Amino acid sequence: MELNVIGAKPVTVSEEVFGTEFKQALIHQVVTAYRNAGRAGTKAQLSRGEMSGTTKKFKKQKGGGARHGDYRAPIFVGGGVTFAAKPRSFEQKVNRKAYRVALRSILAELNRQNRLKVVEGFGIEQPKTKAMIAKMAELEVSGRVLLVSEDANEALYLAARNIPYLHVVDVLALNPVSLVGSDHVVLTVEALKKIEEWLA
Repeated sequence: MELNVIGAKPVTVSEEVFGTEFKQALIHQVVTAYRNAGRAGTKAQLSRGEMSGTTKKFKKQKGGGARHGDYRAPIFVGGGVTFAAKPRSFEQKVNRKAYRVALRSILAELNRQNRLKVVEGFGIEQPKTKAMIAKMAELEVSGRVLLVSEDANEALYLAARNIPYLHVVDVLALNPVSLVGSDHVVLTVEALKKIEEWLA
């Protein structure tokens, strides 16, 4: 199959990568796993046994109503937590093959919805926001835009830095969350070739 390149002749790409069917369940699983992997998981609470303070029984066993031991019991304000949270990992295992299939499915759906655009290059040599805004208008993209370059240089990052909802990533940093969350994705031809080589 062929993808149109803005301002140049179309480029031939793999039908397997950019024409695969949309797999919503798999994409949901991969996006959830990717976001969970970024969670710190550092929440910690003290259980009854970890609380500081005396363990002395503060009242006699009988004749005073309910029986209690010490004030560190969860029933008291300032006491320990019954099922105390401890630091843990939220990581979910996703097979490498499934991850690649999900990325292929996302890219194919973006292409079907005409939200995937390909350019020869961004042509941003100076870190000028005005130049980037002009380029966005030329490409006719709006909303949340993701620019994917094979070698995103500093000038490109700086030119896009002050524009809301515009993100620049290197092709090696491409991930399902940024793809799913974008209204438009703009790839360079070289980035497209690297992605095809990676996902084929």
